[in-house]
Amino acid sequence: MDLSNLKPAAGSVKKGKRIGRGQGSGRGGTSTKGHNGAQSRSGYSKKIGFEGGQMPLQRRIPKFGFRNINRVEYSAINLDVLQQLANDLKVTKIDKQTLIDKNLVGKKDLVKVLGRGEVSSSLEVHAHKFSESAKSAIEKAGGSANIIE
Repeated sequence: MDLSNLKPAAGSVKKGKRIGRGQGSGRGGTSTKGHNGAQSRSGYSKKIGFEGGQMPLQRRIPKFGFRNINRVEYSAINLDVLQQLANDLKVTKIDKQTLIDKNLVGKKDLVKVLGRGEVSSSLEVHAHKFSESAKSAIEKAGGSANIIE
């Protein structure tokens, strides 16, 4: 191998016609950009969604609804689910990690306990929020409802 037989790697060199190199090149003059207009100018870039002057899709379709950016979303867990979990695992303390291990909530979710169903055993439940009916049902069964931060 010496300097006389060096070649670029296969596919690394683009062989295309060079534009703007005179009339004899076949791509001189307007350099394939047509005459006048924004697309012939340097620095032109069309907007995302531009449809050639036709009313763009994002302006044609109707707008409705509202999404509050300050809304706090909770994953709901009902009392019957907690009781079933306590029976299956034979535990008296249910916290967020227990729910995560059973794939009932996500790692970053906030947990709210709701009052559907009944609690028959004394449970120590740790969650971010409790409904009034859930809290009273847990305490009525001899358990405790602890709010975690």
